[in-house]
Amino acid sequence: MTTIVNKSDEVLRSGKPADRYDVAILGAGMAGGVLAAVLARNGVKVLLIDAGLHPRFAVGESTIPYTSTMTKLISERYDVPELAALATFRGIQDKISPMSGLKQNFGFVYHREGQPQNPEEINQLVIPEWQRTESHLFRQDTDAYLFHLAVSYGTEARLNTRIQDIETGPDGVVLRSERGEEFHAEYLVDGSGFRSPVADKFGLRDQPTRARHHSRTLFTHMVGVTPFDDTEAASAHKNPSPWHAGTLHHVFDGGWLWVIPFDNHEGALSPLCSVGLTFDERAFPKPDGVSPQEEFEQFLLRYPQIAEQFTHARAVRPWVGTGRLQYSATDTVGERYCLTAHAAGFIDALYSRGLTNTFEVVNSLAWRLIEASRDGDWSTERFAYIDSLQQGLYDVHDDVVYSSFVGFRDYDLWNAVSRVWKATSIMPTMTLERAYRTYVETGDDQVLRDLEKTDTPGLPAPVGTEISALLTFTRQTCEAVEAGTIAPAQAAQAILTRIRDTESLPAPFALGDPDNRCFEATAELMKKTAVWARTEAPEHIKPLFGG
Repeated sequence: MTTIVNKSDEVLRSGKPADRYDVAILGAGMAGGVLAAVLARNGVKVLLIDAGLHPRFAVGESTIPYTSTMTKLISERYDVPELAALATFRGIQDKISPMSGLKQNFGFVYHREGQPQNPEEINQLVIPEWQRTESHLFRQDTDAYLFHLAVSYGTEARLNTRIQDIETGPDGVVLRSERGEEFHAEYLVDGSGFRSPVADKFGLRDQPTRARHHSRTLFTHMVGVTPFDDTEAASAHKNPSPWHAGTLHHVFDGGWLWVIPFDNHEGALSPLCSVGLTFDERAFPKPDGVSPQEEFEQFLLRYPQIAEQFTHARAVRPWVGTGRLQYSATDTVGERYCLTAHAAGFIDALYSRGLTNTFEVVNSLAWRLIEASRDGDWSTERFAYIDSLQQGLYDVHDDVVYSSFVGFRDYDLWNAVSRVWKATSIMPTMTLERAYRTYVETGDDQVLRDLEKTDTPGLPAPVGTEISALLTFTRQTCEAVEAGTIAPAQAAQAILTRIRDTESLPAPFALGDPDNRCFEATAELMKKTAVWARTEAPEHIKPLFGG
């Protein structure tokens, strides 16, 4: 088996022409920074190109447990210890950016226009402090940290460089900038985003996108946002974790509003809060002649209990308004190139899966690039799994978000769909955590390569098959609701029944109980789950919970 890295010494490249790189990466954001750091640390000759400069504004600020576990795994697997700081709130505060925030929960408050908020119609997924603490990333700092890390490991960087022409073929890649510069590489990774030069060059965008979900968004950073816990609207709520301690989602028929504070912990230096409003653009078309800020203010007039949070709030940067967010790629891998992250596609910020999908792809792509730089095999077949993975991740997120937006029209249906999202989050995280622990104990890279042996790319074995079936059932049921062939209440009951019948979901979690609206993996609950794993769980699930 190929060794990823020499743990005792820095791996040095030799024998490569000075003007030819192993890998050129477009986009110096999260994906490009992490991948470049990993590759350069492992002796790959890397060129990192970006049309912009650091620091810069970016959204995609909320981490989830799967993201943090994957970050730890990448740090350990590829011997880049500086990445480990990104996996914990404390690490980020101490080593990357004191401007970032705390995330101890996913919070959801359901609203009906023209009606008082029902305090029973709330949902929360608590991230137990005894397990971990997630973060709200101040992206201009974290992205710059990763960029500088990549450069410190030997990556050659060209910022403020816009690529206007690309050639790929059996002999490699040629990139030409608008200033007439020419760069040569064996392989090209495009992590630049929606305006992907590679997607444009080779006509890789689905026309139209295959995404079922429809949404547009408007967003900014604000100061003076009142913690929702301090509003009259939240006074009767019985959520186990304060709303302000996590990522708050106000959900309503046709969309959702995010509130991501950076000032929510002791000693916080930042007064900022990320705020974004996302609509189904079919139900709420983008209005002509109305600025994003004006549209946000008009929305608050319709939902005065949400507006309580924003009585004293002011935007510190111009509002951004988009058209439809969804786009996809027919192929993400071709001859001598690969699209990654938001160059490959995008669904919605709901559930904070963007960073998760990015790190998952980096993990699987990096070892292939490292091995190719050593044996000279840059064949498209070598990278075929990356396309399957990215298309699978895209479709999983599309199904979850599409189902959620249909669910937003009726609280009982949303309450049921939210359990399916929890299943797609909790069970894969448990799978990844177990693989990471085994890898740390054994140092056997095959443990991590085995995660790629799945019939459901985007959801890891051994939980992928059952969770995929549950998700497909949920999406099909929501399609029937949207078509008007089944009532939302009936659909909610069908989904909850399917959850209860999914044997791989731990019975103590009670995900199929509609009254269990706030889920917290307390130490006591995990003890009960360990007993369930030993006595009732399917054989392939037992190891995930110590059974």
